[in-house]
Parts: sequence; structure tokens; C-alpha cells
Amino acid sequence: MNSSESWPDFDEAWSRVRRMQAKLYLWATRNPGREFDDLHNLVCDPAFLVHAWERVHGNKGGRTAGIDGVVPRSIPKESTVLLSTLRVELRERTFRPQPVREKLIPKPGYPLKKRRLGIPTTADRVVQAALKLVLEPIFEAGFQPSSYGFRPRRRAQDAIAEIHLFGSRGYRWVLEADIEACFDRIDHTALMERVRHRIGDKRVLALVKAFLKAGVLTEEGLNRDSQTGTPQGGILSPLLANIALSVLDDHYQDKWDVASGSGLLADPGSRRKYLHSKGEATYRCVRYADDFVILVHGGQHHAEQARIEVAEVLRPMGLTLSPEKTRVLHIDEGFDFLGWRIQRRAKRGTNRKKMIVYTYPSKKSLASIVAKVRRITSRAMTYKSLEKVLKYLNLVVRGWCMYFRHGVSSDTFSYLGHYMWREVAHWMSMKHRRVRWRDLRRRYSDPRYPAWLPAENGTVLYNPAEIVIERYRWRGYAIPTPWSALAEQLDTLSRA
Repeated sequence: MNSSESWPDFDEAWSRVRRMQAKLYLWATRNPGREFDDLHNLVCDPAFLVHAWERVHGNKGGRTAGIDGVVPRSIPKESTVLLSTLRVELRERTFRPQPVREKLIPKPGYPLKKRRLGIPTTADRVVQAALKLVLEPIFEAGFQPSSYGFRPRRRAQDAIAEIHLFGSRGYRWVLEADIEACFDRIDHTALMERVRHRIGDKRVLALVKAFLKAGVLTEEGLNRDSQTGTPQGGILSPLLANIALSVLDDHYQDKWDVASGSGLLADPGSRRKYLHSKGEATYRCVRYADDFVILVHGGQHHAEQARIEVAEVLRPMGLTLSPEKTRVLHIDEGFDFLGWRIQRRAKRGTNRKKMIVYTYPSKKSLASIVAKVRRITSRAMTYKSLEKVLKYLNLVVRGWCMYFRHGVSSDTFSYLGHYMWREVAHWMSMKHRRVRWRDLRRRYSDPRYPAWLPAENGTVLYNPAEIVIERYRWRGYAIPTPWSALAEQLDTLSRA
């Protein structure tokens, strides 16, 4: 680091930040009702700023600029000029966030609809990253285990595994919910109230509120005030959205705690049996960011009641359910969630009396990867070499298949492999119109691989059918955070 100030190197900064995060996580876990004061000094700390800058410089957004026109990667990674300026402004409380640059992108699955992204300036990204480093371990200690989106070491497969497990254990009715424009409509007052439950430092609260109120510079060049919502694209936005939506997780956890009554039935299984014997329902809320489902062990009327209940819980946060996309259904009908199709069917090869829950790629997910294959092998791409086309195609398809390899995906992978071969063969024919197919096969083949697989310079067409299918097991409540192990060590040392 080239600065007259004492700035740690990246490794030292990471070590100091991780240790401090472990302490924050430990204190928040020990005392769930604690309000944290004097966090502003951590936001200004050189180690936190250096680690925040390393993240901003290295992530995908490091190639884009905000309204300042400064691309993070255009700044030398070792430079501390920006960090020195930010540290002074933060300590003197003169730092002011700039409006985010609005970028409209097509909404996945809805080509005619647009999703708003808000791209902050480079300086704002660094401060947001530092804020997240301080706030995340505090709030992670209180988040419920049934939420998975934008949380460290949690993934979509965990949510699907939980639905599969409880769908196989009597949770037959499902409330499939959709929140209208979630990130755009979160009420700032309600959100800040939830932040204040854990954060007592007024300087940190002022920073968070300043980012919420920073405003937007639209693509037309107009300034728009941000009265509600937290812009997608900001580093801090996913954490703030989780804080807002945790109201739903907390509601169902409180509902379960109340149902436990006097605590005589400590075992969860016995508690469920007792409630079911009284004609009452039990619920599981599985949430990934703003996508969630409510699983109901009861009747259809319980699921319909859950729809009303969820709407009431979300209303104070300024959020509403989409009437068109929110529905109650039986798990035998099947529903799509996070790209998966989840449905209970008769088990193959049996007398069709045994019903099990299947998870496999949804039609929309398959259509999306097929469209990408078609685009990569289109006529417009014939100027590229086969090697380059295969490398990019393999990269895209392999990533898609790795996501879905934990479901009943063998037939889908087999179909996708045949489709890829057909499209690549057609691409080769378009590129070499006057060459016979027999000669093309001879030219684009590799003796190390089957002759029917197109190859060039050691790069061969990827075959999805070769992927080994593995069932992803639900990890329950034992998913560790990045700070769990270190926090246990610190706890042991403090008690010694």
C-alpha cells in the first residue's frame, strides 16, 4: 500500500476484519437483544476500508461505473488515495452518498418487463461494503435458518432440499407467493425501525438512511427521489432486503414458539403430532431473498388463511402480494421455485401407490438454457472458430447442469446433450457450406474422444449426460457462518 498513513496489506486486513466480525457475531449470539453502539469506528477502520476496497475492486461490478464515471478497476488496486479521502470524510461526517445510476435490464422469463438496477459510485460502493462487513455478522446471528438468499454459505439447493424434505413429511398444501416490486417498495421507516433493534450507533444509522435516500439518476438523465425501496445493484441492498423480509421468518418462528405452549412438549415431532391431533396446522416458511413459499401441514383452508396472514405481515413493510402470481395449490399439482419444478408423483417402477416428491428443472429453466445454446450457435457466430464456440458453450451449459445435478435431471441432461450436438452440427454446416458432413466430422474430431463429438485443438463438446446425479441433503440448522468456528474459539478463550 502506497500511502503515508498506516494501511494494512490485503491479507492483514482480511485477518483483522474476520476476527472482529467473529467477535460481533459472538456478542450478537450471546445477547439477542443487544444494541450495538460505537460501530462507526469500525466502518472508518483502515482494515475494514482496505478489505471493502478489495471486494469492490474484485467483484463483477468492478467493470461498471456509477454517475461519477469512475470504473473501480481503472484505479490501481494498491492505491489508497480514495480510501484516505473516504476515511477523512467518514470521521468528519462530511461523507454524502451520490444518486445511483439507473440501468434497466430485461427481467428473466419476462422479456417485455424491465428490472431496475441502481449502480452506485465507486466511493459509495466502498462505504457500503464497509458497512456490510460491520452489520452482516450482527444480523446473521438473528436471522432464521429457513431463509437462504444472499446469506453467506447458504445456497438455493438448501431451500429446495428443505421443501423436498417437508413435502415428503405431510406438508401437502403450498402457498406460492410473489411480492410485487419488492426491492422498489420497501418502506424506509419500517426498515430503519428493524435496523434500530440491533444498531444503536446514530452515525451508522445515518449512513444507512443516507444510502436509502440517495436518489436515482434515470437513463433519461432525470433525478428521481427514492422515497421507498433499496436499489438492486448496491452492495448493501441484499442485506437490507433480508432485514426487511425477516419479518416474515420471525412471524412463523414466533407462531411456532407460541404453539409450543408451556414447553411441556420439547420435542418438535411430538409438538407437531399434538397440534395435528387438535386439528391445527403447522407451517414452514422457506425463503430465498424475495422468493418464498409457505408449506402447510393441514388443509386447504389453512393455506388460504396463510395467504391473508402473510399479506398482513408484509403490509407494515410497504409490501403487497401479487394477486395474479400468488396461489394456493396441492403439492401434487406441482410448482416452480428457484428454477426447479417440485411435484409429488407416483414412484417410477412401483404399483403407483407410493407417492414421492420429485425435483427437476422447470420448463422455463430448460427453455432458457436452450435459448442460450441457440444464440451461441447462431449464424451470427460463424465468424468464430469452433474452439472458441465450444469453450463458451461448454462453460455456460456446465454451470447450468451443475446447478441442477442434485435433482431428477438425467432425462433433461440427455435431451440437452442431443440438442447441443444438433445445434453445433448445424453451426458447422453453416460455417462450411461447401464441405460434406463426412469431411467435417473428420476435420473436427479428436482421437481421444468419441468420433461423433465435435472437437478442435483439444476442446471437445461437453456432454451433460456424463454428470453424476447426487441428492442434495438438507443441512438443517447446522449451516455454519464464516465466523462460527472462530467465534467458538474466542468464546472458549474468554471462558478459560
